[in-house]
Amino acid sequence: MDEGRGRQTTINSYRDLKVWQRAMDLAVETYELTKAFPRDEVYGLVSQIRRSATSVPANVAEGYGRQMTGAYVHHLKIAQGSLKELETHLILSSRLNLISADRVEKVITLSEEIGKMLRSLIRSLQDERNDRTS
Repeated sequence: MDEGRGRQTTINSYRDLKVWQRAMDLAVETYELTKAFPRDEVYGLVSQIRRSATSVPANVAEGYGRQMTGAYVHHLKIAQGSLKELETHLILSSRLNLISADRVEKVITLSEEIGKMLRSLIRSLQDERNDRTS
């Protein structure tokens, strides 16, 4: 598997995937970011932000573990949706002045990077599947 980057890489585990590694960085970053939120948001935005952020690497891992291309692609698409959910919660948090726009922009930039990686991996898996069936 080449992770969609045009070079062959040996992947022995989902933990070897750069997209999973960056998604884990994103999850850690969001946990750090939400530590400063007001206590009354613990069960609101904090929970939603953390859940959507952790959903990204979790779905990459789960899809990889399914060992079927269709299921893998499905979980990668769920991870993409979680990224958009995360971005929305972060933008709302900024608009509510819970966090600065600068901090949000940093996390959204990382989210967009991961989104590109996911799209590339999805295309690569779909192309690989199409090559096998033709």
